[in-house]
Parts: sequence; structure tokens; C-alpha cells
Amino acid sequence: MTPPPPQGSKADREALRHEMTACGFTTEQIAVEMRSRWRMRPREAWRHALGWTLQKAADRLSTAPGPAIAADASLVAKWEKWPGPSSRRPTLHVLAALAVAYGCTVEDLLDIEDRRALPEGDLRVLDHHVPEQTQQSQEVVHSAAPEPAPDRVLAAAAESASWAQRAESTNVGDIALEQLFADVQTLAGDYLTGDPLLMFRRTRELRDRVFRLLEGHQPPRQSADLYVSAGYLCGLLAWMSSDLGNLRAADTHGRTAWLCAENAGHAALRAWVCSTRSKVALWDGRLRDAVNHARRGALVTVDGTVGALLACQEADAWSILGAVDEAEGALTRAIQARDNAVGGDDVGGLFSCPQARQENYAAAVHLRIGRPQAALAETQTALDLMASQPIRAYGTEAQIHISQAAALLDCGHPEGVMEALLPVLAMPAERRMGPVTQRMRELAATMTGRPVADSNATTAVRRTIVDWCSDSAPQQLALSSGEAAG
Repeated sequence: MTPPPPQGSKADREALRHEMTACGFTTEQIAVEMRSRWRMRPREAWRHALGWTLQKAADRLSTAPGPAIAADASLVAKWEKWPGPSSRRPTLHVLAALAVAYGCTVEDLLDIEDRRALPEGDLRVLDHHVPEQTQQSQEVVHSAAPEPAPDRVLAAAAESASWAQRAESTNVGDIALEQLFADVQTLAGDYLTGDPLLMFRRTRELRDRVFRLLEGHQPPRQSADLYVSAGYLCGLLAWMSSDLGNLRAADTHGRTAWLCAENAGHAALRAWVCSTRSKVALWDGRLRDAVNHARRGALVTVDGTVGALLACQEADAWSILGAVDEAEGALTRAIQARDNAVGGDDVGGLFSCPQARQENYAAAVHLRIGRPQAALAETQTALDLMASQPIRAYGTEAQIHISQAAALLDCGHPEGVMEALLPVLAMPAERRMGPVTQRMRELAATMTGRPVADSNATTAVRRTIVDWCSDSAPQQLALSSGEAAG
């Protein structure tokens, strides 16, 4: 049988703190109760009354205004134990900084034992000036007597120097920032060919690392670089979550990615986030939102291929809405955007639009607006382009084969449908993303009601597609932990 936790354990302290807080007790009253109940030193009692760890207290002291305090968890613990054994006496400056952090007065942090052990000089300062509420650590340390004018000038200069030192400090270096962005580029490329769930976990871990860095301190230039990496990572998570069937989670990641782009003031990231949000909106059935996101992104002037992708996505949404002229116009703008593109894509991989990807969009659009011959030609062009690429995005390639099968059906060649679909049917279940399975279901539905619907070949293809769609990445994820919502 497990023995009960000792009195004053973390569980006891937290239970008491939550109970007293719920009853309306102040932090001071909680600290007094803890001191009485568990014989804590006053500084320790105040920290536990706030629910802080030693490290959190050390972090607050290290970032306190005024002369720098080099604090860590071990040192805070020694200050709390003073004047007991293995302790260290806190200076008045440290006491004042603690008082500011805890929202109390210096006197609240001292008991009779502390006062007996304090040097006479410190006691005179405390007895001369005991503020009702400590506002700045310097008020306690330096307000015992008026400073001569030259000392005030020197003190002001010291404060400026201290602030400059703080402003110049950073929790991340330029080399680390460069490596983070390189890791983002790697993830964006690997997702095209790698295991989607593994890639999701890797992306989430890197996003969490960047978020933790942003919670620290760095100059604005480095903060902007971190926001750029965070924005692309959230964009990746949005795209992945959508592919894994969780559109609500995808939309959340997309909004966070947009916030990061705004905080960074980064034009290319804004455009790619708009592309990602357009994709999510389309698969969520919010077609007007998909058009608006694509158009919003197109207003941003940036290098690379994002302009072509945004125009393709707008055409995709218009074609589902049945707006033929708008869809054709958007496809024309996609061609113009590719012809006028300068420079490369910063990230690449998922955040790029090679010509094969553009042809895939065009084929899907032409199928919907009744131009199967054009779609068939575009699928062949896309497959020829992909055959020459060192990295072949399996999701895009699968959609091209599906469009080819649909175009063959519409052009009156149902006998070629199964052959066109063989590479798709050979995909392992963990690679059958939401968009691919949805396109396969649409193809099966299209085959119903056709003159050849009852033929043996067509019936076999439909049955094969239904069986294939019954085991996919989104369904496997739904049966597991559901981590695509993270």
C-alpha cells in the first residue's frame, strides 16, 4: 500500500491554495496559513501561495528591473532557507525584487529570525523607509536618504546600461535561427514523400520548440525570424490536419499561422498562409471563403510560385461552384503568374507549386466544367513532368491518376479507367490522405448512372474503389489518439 504524502507536499500545498483561493482568501492569507501549518520560512510561503516553482521565481528575478540579478532555482532555495544552515542571505535588492514579483512588501518576506540576522545597515534602511507597496526595487535600497545630484546621474546611467544589457540579451542565436528554418524546409519537403503521421509528430515537436523560444527574450529581429518559422510550421500542421481529415483543427492552425505572419510582417508567409487557408476552406465546403483567401493572398507581391498556386486554388473553388468563366479566368492568371514569377520559394516542398502541381489543378477544373479532353492532356503532361522530378509528391501524383481515370471515363474510354488507377490502388493505407480518398469517392459516384455503369468492368472498378476507401489515413487516425488536433 502506498504511504500517504508527507504534510506540506506539493499536493497538499496545491489543494490548500486552490481551496483558499476559491473561498476568496488573499495571497497574503494563504502564505500565513502555509507558514502556520507547515512552519515555512516567509519567502518560501509566499512563493508556494502563488503556486510558483523555484525556477519561475528565479526567472522573474533575472528579468526584474534595475541592477541585474543572476538567480537560479538553487540560489532562490538558499535565500528562502536563510538564516538556516546551507543558506545564503538575500540582499535588500534581492528582497525588494522578490517583493515586486510576489506583489507584497519587503517586510512581508521577513520574520523575527530574519531581522535578528540582518546587518545593522540593512535594518536602518528598512526602519527608515517601509513602503506600503514596493513598486521598484530601487525604492527600498536607495530611498533611505536623498542621493546627491551626481549620484543620481550615475544611477540613471547605470539603469540605462542595465536595460541595454537586457535588451541585447537573447535566448536564441543566429545560427540556431538558421538551423530552425532549415528544419522547416526539410519538413516541408519530407511531407511530400514521407509517412504523414510521423511527419505530423516531427512538425508539432519543432513548432513547440519555436513557441517556447518565443516565450523567452530576444531582440525584435530574432523574434520576427522565430515568428516566420512558427508561421510556416503552423501552416504545415494546417495542411497535414486537413489531409488527415480534421478540418476544424486545420482551421485553427491556419489562424495561428496568419497571426505569426502578421507579427513577423512577412509578405511571403502571408501569401502561403492564404493558400493553406484556401485549401482548408475548400475541403470544408466553404467555397466562397476559399475564393476569398486565394484572392487575398494574390494581393501580396512576392517571389516564387505561390501566385500560380493561389490562382489554381481560386479556379478550383469556382469550378465546384459551377462558375465556368471565373474558373477559366483564374486558370489563365495561374499561367501568367508562372510566366511572370521571379526568384524561388523560400521554403519549397509543400510550399511550392511546380508545373506538375499546376497541371493537376487545371485537369480537375476542366473535368468539372466539362472539358475532359483538355483534362486528359493535362494529366499526361503532369505525369511526364513528375517522371523527370527527383522528388515525387505521392499525393499530387495520385490525384493526377484519378483525374486521368475520370477524363478517360468522360471521353468514352471506360476500359482504361482501371489501368489509370492502378498506381493509386497500390498506395498503402497510411498514405491515403483525405483529398485523395475524397476524389476516389467522387469518381465512384460519377460512374454510377453512366451508360456503362452496369458493365462488369465498371462494377469491378466501383467495388474496388469502395474497398480501397474503407482503409485510409484519416480513418486510421480516428481509431488512434487523434493527435492531428494538436
